[in-house]
Amino acid sequence: MDTMSKEKNSPDRDALHKVLAQAYKGKNFAVLGIKLPPIRELLPAIPLRDGSVDGLFLLEDGTYAVVEYASGCHKTDMVKYTEHLAEIMERYDKEDGRFNLHLIIIYTGDVEKAEPVFDFGCLTLHPEQVFLSRMDGNAELESIRQKIHFGIVLTDDELMKLMVLPLSVPGTEGKQRMLERIVDLAEQIPDEGQRIFTLSGVIVASDKFINREYLDQIRRRISMTQLGQLYEKEKIEYANQKVRENDLKRAKFLLNEGIDIVKIMKTYGFTEEELLHLQDENVTV
Repeated sequence: MDTMSKEKNSPDRDALHKVLAQAYKGKNFAVLGIKLPPIRELLPAIPLRDGSVDGLFLLEDGTYAVVEYASGCHKTDMVKYTEHLAEIMERYDKEDGRFNLHLIIIYTGDVEKAEPVFDFGCLTLHPEQVFLSRMDGNAELESIRQKIHFGIVLTDDELMKLMVLPLSVPGTEGKQRMLERIVDLAEQIPDEGQRIFTLSGVIVASDKFINREYLDQIRRRISMTQLGQLYEKEKIEYANQKVRENDLKRAKFLLNEGIDIVKIMKTYGFTEEELLHLQDENVTV
C-alpha cells in the first residue's frame, strides 16, 4: 500500500517526528499492557535494508524498544523483524555487554491471537505483544469524548489510546472510518499540545493501513492546525536546504574551474571562510 511510511526523508515525516519526539518524553506503554520504563527519547528513523521500523525508543533505564504495527502474524514477518533488530543493534550496541532491546508488536483488530514465542532453531524471538482486537474502540472513544466535552484534561494513557484506536477495528474501511472519527474528536481537544500529539500520533500509527487518497484527506483536514503550519515550515526549510546544496555544488565547480572567489561570493552569498572550506579536497557536496 502506498503510504507515508515510504517517504523516509520527506518534510512531512520529519515534521511529525519532531512533534512526537517532544511529546513522547515521559510517557510509557502501560495502557497497552506493556510494563517497561518510561520513554526517554523517540529516536530518528534509521535506513534499513528492508523498510523501516514503526518506532524506535530509548527508555529511561537505557534499554531500547522497537514498536511494530502488524495486521498479520506470519513467521516470515518475524524473520523481517529479526533483520531489523540486528541492524539496530549494529547501530546502537556499544559492545559493553549492557545492550538490551525490546520488541513490541502491536497487532491490529485483524489479529486475535499469535504465538507468544517464535522459534527459528538457532534463534528464538520473544516479543511483547499487544492485541488491539481486545480493546472496545467505540467504548474507549466515547469515554474520551465525554471528558473532552466537559473540559477535562486527558491523561497520557488516554492520549496513547487515541493514537492506536484506529487500528483496533478490523478491515481497511473500518480503520479509515475510526481514524476519521478520531481526527474529528482530536480537533476538539482544548490543549494544543495534546491536540497536536494526537493528530501526529494517529497518522504515524496508521500510515501502513490507510491508502494515499485517504491520507491526503486527513492531511487537508489538519492543514489549519499548528501541525499544518509545522508541515509548511518544514517544507520551506527542506526546499531552502536543497537550494543551498545546489548552490554549494555550483560554487565548488566554479572554484575548481579557477573562477575568482570574490565573484563566487557575490553570486551565491557564501563567505570566504565557507568557500575556502569548500575548496578543501576532503569536503564533498
